[in-house]
Amino acid sequence: MGAKKKQKLTPKKARRFIWGFWVTYFLGLILVAALFISIGYGLFGKIPSFTELENPESNQATEIFSSDGKLLGKYYVENRSNIHYQDLSPNIVNALIATEDARFESHSGIDVKATGRMIFGIMTGTDKGGGSTITQQLAKNLFPRKPRYSKMELAVMKLKEWVTAVKLERNYSKQEIIAMYLNTVDFGSMSFGIKSAAKTYFNKTPDQLNPDEAALMIGILKAPTFFSPVRNPDRAWSRRNIVLGQMEKYGYLSAIEYDSLRQLPVDMSGYKLQDHTTGLATYFREYLRMYLTEWCNSHSKEDGTPYNLYRDGLKVYTTINTLLQNYAEEAVREYLGKELQPSFFSHWKGHKNAPFVFEKHEGAEIQKLMTSAMRRTDRYYRLKKEGYSEEEIITNFQQPVNMKVFSWNGPIDTVLTPLDSIRYYKFFLQAGLMSMDPHTGYIRAYVGGIDNKYFQYDHVILSKRQVGSTFKPFLYTLAIQEGETPCTRYPNVQPVIELWNGDKWAPENSSNDLIGEEVTLKWALANSNNWISGQLMKKYSPQDVITIARKMGVTSYIPPVYSIALGSADLSLYEMVGAMSTFPNKGQWIEPIFITRIEDKFGNVLEQFVPKQQEAISEQTAYLMVEMLKGVVEYGTSVRLKYKYGFTNEIAGKTGTTQNQSDGWFMGITPDLVTGIWVGCEDRAAHFRTLTLGQGANMALPIWAHYMQKVYADSLNTGIYKKPFPKPSFELNVTFNCDSLLRGNNKSDKNRFDEF
Repeated sequence: MGAKKKQKLTPKKARRFIWGFWVTYFLGLILVAALFISIGYGLFGKIPSFTELENPESNQATEIFSSDGKLLGKYYVENRSNIHYQDLSPNIVNALIATEDARFESHSGIDVKATGRMIFGIMTGTDKGGGSTITQQLAKNLFPRKPRYSKMELAVMKLKEWVTAVKLERNYSKQEIIAMYLNTVDFGSMSFGIKSAAKTYFNKTPDQLNPDEAALMIGILKAPTFFSPVRNPDRAWSRRNIVLGQMEKYGYLSAIEYDSLRQLPVDMSGYKLQDHTTGLATYFREYLRMYLTEWCNSHSKEDGTPYNLYRDGLKVYTTINTLLQNYAEEAVREYLGKELQPSFFSHWKGHKNAPFVFEKHEGAEIQKLMTSAMRRTDRYYRLKKEGYSEEEIITNFQQPVNMKVFSWNGPIDTVLTPLDSIRYYKFFLQAGLMSMDPHTGYIRAYVGGIDNKYFQYDHVILSKRQVGSTFKPFLYTLAIQEGETPCTRYPNVQPVIELWNGDKWAPENSSNDLIGEEVTLKWALANSNNWISGQLMKKYSPQDVITIARKMGVTSYIPPVYSIALGSADLSLYEMVGAMSTFPNKGQWIEPIFITRIEDKFGNVLEQFVPKQQEAISEQTAYLMVEMLKGVVEYGTSVRLKYKYGFTNEIAGKTGTTQNQSDGWFMGITPDLVTGIWVGCEDRAAHFRTLTLGQGANMALPIWAHYMQKVYADSLNTGIYKKPFPKPSFELNVTFNCDSLLRGNNKSDKNRFDEF
């Protein structure tokens, strides 16, 4: 058969074809327009409104700032902090555009040229990206997808992102879109957004990033774990160089710059994971976290829901000064880590039951203490929750395991049984330090322990320990308030007090100085004489002393017994520092505070904090107490501040040592800074066995000395200078030039003290 003849297209058929083509074309346009309109109106599911684009929901970290404007830390679900375009280095912007969206400046949210790749990916089920502009990626980041979609759902979601991208382009500038994008991306290492990432990886702000650092940051975005410069430095190096190549390709780097930068190694020397147990003031930040959690629960947003500490991006401005905080932490490390702890280890070397001292049944008491410590561990709670019996748990605690333990020279990888690790940690001396401005109530430094990663217990506010002789200033304040003077004399003899139950209380002295002599109150306080304290307590009453302590800010329970004269009450360091600040503040007690204000993420002030104040004692009494406490440093129990540490300025202070040397205290008072320090083991049964090593003057006072030496050496920045205490505003009819302490001697007591 011959070939079939080709049919000729008649004019009528041609008109029909052309008509059909245009009908199909316009119907297609109408359908596409209808589709986008339907998506815009939410007929295919909710789409972000303009209001939501203005205020996208994100888990924004709460930021904690020091009084000198430094970021102390964050609380977050995602470690996210927002920045503005002007806060960005041009290098990070150039790296982003060159790598992710070279035509960013020319398109209106959708890159038509790249859309084909995206459609092909959807059609084949191999959607690997490549078609999304920065604006589309921003839309996806602001309103994340579900874990899984069907092909149809994915196609609709892509269209939704297009619509959102167009909305973003219409309502924001290109610069704003860049900033919003960099605020929403995950850089790995618990860092969301460029501000957190720059801090984590390089300890820099985003405007400080140089080209190779910026290239590394943008390179990480492709796969934060796979290209992590910490876990996979070689991959991160290669990926960084690809980004640098893109920057050179699009003219952001010259060929010479590119060739030089791609040779550089990846520098992670500034890398520091931003978690809750690292950085400055970790114990303070943890206590603040607990406080703010309660604050959030009792304060609501405009919609009536309570604030969320981890999601709502609050800004909390604290009273902590980073210089003083750093000097305080350094002082604890230097003295405790390099001097006192080695001395403690040496002191107990070779002793079977180290470091515990029990008067009787030592073995049984140690076993009881260790069992109690075991039951407080996370391991015990976990095993108990999993249904293990007590016997099985004990067996588990006796099995050696690999672990990392604390040491002052850095963590030690070792193999120990969990029970042995508990005993190991019992050897470590703990410390607490709090420093405050006595005139404003602002807490300037807060050291709750020696390492928050291994020892979580806070020894500033949460811990309460026997205060020893640091309680005596309350007793002497009562005496001065009642009309006695620093030169009032008492016989240095042991008092015997009949108790209500027929028993007798007779305090002991640790010194035999001037027994039987008449001594002044000034001398007695300076030398922490227990017999004079006992006589004062007998003359007045425990309840009268408690009343004075209450007026000076002490809120903890104080038993109304005579032994409180020697410091048997358990009080917190926070209370003691606040109370001692009454003296340089002219008798006005001022509440120690640690927050000045809280703002929301938009900068609106939610609450401002002002310390409570009250007149606790008269200005004259406060001044006389300062003068008496100066004697403690000039010739009393704190005299080593002068002869060993070289302080020549006016300092008032008081040491404290509890029974069996379990607790060592020192309260240091200067005109503009009051600092309290406590040192001791976690368990009161663990301590030095001699008063020489275990007294407050040896355990706590040196930390104050190290701290204040640093503070004074940096006076221009700290604002703390060596200066005398101010004189009272009125004429004082009290002399401090007491007569001789010895009968028949006409020398002044100052000269007599110098002889001693």
